[in-house]
Amino acid sequence: MVLNYIWIAFFAIAFIIGLVKLVFWGDMEVFPAIMNSTFDTAKTAFELSLGLTGVLSLWLGVLKIGERGGLIDALARLLSPVMVRLFPDIPKNHPVFGNMFMNISANMLGLDNAATPLGLKTMEGLQSLNPRKDTATNPMIMFLVLNTSGLTIVPVSVLVYRAQMGAAQPTDVFLPILLATFAATVGGIIITSIYQKINLFNRTLLLTLGAACTVVAAIVWGFSVMDKAALNALTTTAANLLLMLVIMIFLYSGVRRRINVYDAFVEGAKEGFHTAVRIIPYLVAMLVAIGVFRASGAMDWLITGLQRAVESVGLTAEWVGAMPTALMKPLSGSGARGMMVDAMNTFGADSFVGRLSCIFQASTDTTFYILAVYFGAVGVSKTRHAVVCGLLADLIGVVAAILVCYMFFG
Repeated sequence: MVLNYIWIAFFAIAFIIGLVKLVFWGDMEVFPAIMNSTFDTAKTAFELSLGLTGVLSLWLGVLKIGERGGLIDALARLLSPVMVRLFPDIPKNHPVFGNMFMNISANMLGLDNAATPLGLKTMEGLQSLNPRKDTATNPMIMFLVLNTSGLTIVPVSVLVYRAQMGAAQPTDVFLPILLATFAATVGGIIITSIYQKINLFNRTLLLTLGAACTVVAAIVWGFSVMDKAALNALTTTAANLLLMLVIMIFLYSGVRRRINVYDAFVEGAKEGFHTAVRIIPYLVAMLVAIGVFRASGAMDWLITGLQRAVESVGLTAEWVGAMPTALMKPLSGSGARGMMVDAMNTFGADSFVGRLSCIFQASTDTTFYILAVYFGAVGVSKTRHAVVCGLLADLIGVVAAILVCYMFFG
């Protein structure tokens, strides 16, 4: 429903601004430009979707091997000691932990198709423990925040879009995304724990969060003392090495489980093909709406207004061009994806704005969509502090994305 209003608003605003330009400024070119943008962006969306087919098939094939090879189960066992302490209201060894671990692990591996049904199963299990069926419990809210903060190890879709948009090194945003999404997740956990009075000062959580933060701090410090050329070379090499290592681990998990790795890959690749085809109408719809919005001049007015507001307080405003992606992400994943593609198309895939829009896209998740789907599935209408915690986690991810992008590409 939110996406419906946004989509209509893009066209309505573009039409109103076009009329203002035509009537008061005598701009005879505004409506031809708006209509030309509908054809151009529809063509771009279709070509982009078709170009995604091969790469999506490749990655979903590899991820299917990892899924059948038991990597999700392994991650679930690895996360178990931490998750038990983040969800103290759930009885120890309750079956709901299994689906919860699977959902979070699937999200970390980029298995969106598997993550959503596992998330719904988790919410059903949490609802069975809920004494007030219309009100969100603490475990529900913590689980939702872990989903909306969007921790992802393999941001497949963003890397694919960068490749399609002509980025010289599509994987150069891999480490910045990892740092930004880590900050959003840790921030979300801390904020929600404060609301729920969860004791974070226990040995397991302190060791886990401390170790993770130490690794991230070491990465940030190491990169901060490098010159730009060395930093770009190292991050590109490290990102590609890590991605290749992920592929090899997935293949090893399949061989170790003695599954038919080839058949598993083909099954996942088929899903990739169907996914690419399903994307076409959504991408066409959003890119056409955004194209009309931009052609009318509304996008330029929005960005210029934000830039002037930022510069008025003495801050640099280079990052403002990517903010439409960040502002759209809590509302709609497809809308934010369209904004990201539009930013790369307008400013260039390897521009600062193009890269930052990609980091925004992958650093958090669609907060309102997830809240609506997950709570709606179990009939919860009173969300308590879920929205506040989710949006604060998003804000942390946005700030972290800007800082990390300046560190790597500024």
